[in-house]
Amino acid sequence: MRKIINNPDNFVDEVVDGIISAYGDKLKTLEGDNRVILRNTPVRPNKVGIVTGGGSGHLPVFLGYVGEGMLDGCAVGNVFASPSSQKMFEMIKACDHGSGVLCLYGSYGGDNMNFDMACEMADFEDIKTATVRVKDDVASAPKENADKRRGVAGMVYAFKVAGAAAEQGKNLEEVAAVAQKALDNIRTMGVALSPCIVPQVGKPTFSINDDEIEIGMGIHGETGIEVRKMMSADEITELVLGKILADMPLAEGDEVSVMVNGLGATPLEELLIVYRAISKSFESKGIKIYMPHVGEFATSMEMAGLSITVFKLDSELKTLLREPGSTPFYTNSNK
Repeated sequence: MRKIINNPDNFVDEVVDGIISAYGDKLKTLEGDNRVILRNTPVRPNKVGIVTGGGSGHLPVFLGYVGEGMLDGCAVGNVFASPSSQKMFEMIKACDHGSGVLCLYGSYGGDNMNFDMACEMADFEDIKTATVRVKDDVASAPKENADKRRGVAGMVYAFKVAGAAAEQGKNLEEVAAVAQKALDNIRTMGVALSPCIVPQVGKPTFSINDDEIEIGMGIHGETGIEVRKMMSADEITELVLGKILADMPLAEGDEVSVMVNGLGATPLEELLIVYRAISKSFESKGIKIYMPHVGEFATSMEMAGLSITVFKLDSELKTLLREPGSTPFYTNSNK
């Protein structure tokens, strides 16, 4: 295992310490618990709190989106492992500004169970909560079983839209509704060229030959829908867009935001080549792209590969997307 780390058992805590050291003007940890990350900037009284949580190893997801116009808090688990329900509960309490808290997170077994328990504990404290689960990965279940899909990079758009709605003063039900509306119009699919290595495990999460590509894998190294021989950037784009548009058809005149997300070890140049292919494809179909996102937004340690997310916009979602947000890993000054 070749990684620039110290003791693997200290990996997550040292990452958090590094983030707080670098971005302490924007982030802080809950007193006595460095696995709960909170905003360190002023919050308007009675603003709906928005929180998330999940395993480490996916930076900037999850804690990288805590900040103005996005999330109020994040509970941090070990690599690819859910944080505990107690940490989630303490985070919810810390992020209740008087109008309740939206729990917005990827749909995975441990996160679902622990957030449910945390919300029950919050209810005993008379803290109102709402839950919206991200299920944007089209490769993880067929359309008829979309409720079983896992959440991947599309959650970043949901964080942005929900955060903007909360900043506008919308109530808990309204913020939850617009987050769900966004997710109903978001689809993602990824491809992998290599596995990743969990520090405490010390070996690859899966194996793949040098001349192969895994189609539709999960961000924890879950099996995809098929393995193919390596393809060109244009061929990969055509395949992934085909799967996404079969699930969420678009028509001439539609407007979308597109995210080309690197999984940890893919050069920006390659992501831009894929974005170029998406842009040409959508232009030929009369589909407009607004505020493209190209870069690393939801990674899987050092996995090579990428995901493509398509977010279908209407006037409300477009307005919320362009509202300003400022976190250590996401800054949007467009208005």
